[in-house]
Amino acid sequence: MNIDLSPLFLSLKVSLFATLICILIGLPLSYFLAKKRFYGRDFLDSIIMLPMILPPTVLGYYLLVALGRRSFIGKAFEDIFGTSLVFTWYGAVVAASVVAIPLLVKTAKSAFEAVDNNLENAARTLGKSEAAVILTITIPLAWRGVFAGIALSFFRALGDFGTTLMVAGNIPGLTQTVPIAIYDAVQADNMPLANVLVAIVTVSAISILLIMGRIVNRQDRRYLL
Repeated sequence: MNIDLSPLFLSLKVSLFATLICILIGLPLSYFLAKKRFYGRDFLDSIIMLPMILPPTVLGYYLLVALGRRSFIGKAFEDIFGTSLVFTWYGAVVAASVVAIPLLVKTAKSAFEAVDNNLENAARTLGKSEAAVILTITIPLAWRGVFAGIALSFFRALGDFGTTLMVAGNIPGLTQTVPIAIYDAVQADNMPLANVLVAIVTVSAISILLIMGRIVNRQDRRYLL
């Protein structure tokens, strides 16, 4: 039996790009929410967490409206890159990013909140800039939560089904990610293909979790020494 692994490679590509977007957007947001107090903070926090609550079809519909050819974003993207954003792998990246960002923000925010403000303030009184405080004090002390948030966002992006299907569609070789390919295989009663894809994803996830655990444990031993 020939196994088409293109959905796996596409899923990895989409997840990696989505995780990068989550880092660029989610980490500043999580720090901002953890360290700043301002009017509307709870509302912004609720909006960021909304993708965790909304049904995937509802979230996908909102993204279709926001990214479609009739929208400002969709028109601008097509003018610049010469292709539509929806029903492409770019759309899959956006969909995966939107559903994954809340996990990164929620986890990293808790880690940033746990950092002792007295240590940060002491660094400021010694003349360190805000960027230096974040890079040398906050992130090193919160790195476990940040690392966990990044890993969770990657796995969430890798496993997204409903929102990605709504935004990117199901085009074999172009937008068909592993979850969608597994669904298609089950619907077609192609259980051997479904079993292979499920096994690959499961083994990959376990392997990455084991690697993450070893990294954290190694760092813990280094601190003890």
